[in-house]
Amino acid sequence: MKMIIVRLIAVMLLVIPGFISTYGFLIMKEAVFASLGPAHMPWGSLILGFILFGIGIAFIGGWIFFRDRKRNYVAPRFKPKKVRKPRA
Repeated sequence: MKMIIVRLIAVMLLVIPGFISTYGFLIMKEAVFASLGPAHMPWGSLILGFILFGIGIAFIGGWIFFRDRKRNYVAPRFKPKKVRKPRA
């Protein structure tokens, strides 16, 4: 039972940023289509949507990057640096 709850929390940690980035994308889309009409561009909505979209995508991308880094799936330049002992 404990493992099911842990996995549910992990899924929710990925679903919530996904919803945030989706909502940000929808705000940006509405701002662009609203500017096609006779009104001016709603810059506040566009910037808010971009920020929400960026936060959601950055969280999911960071989650995937650190998971892959832990499982050693990344390129050598992204692997943690090994500290070398100085020569005596």
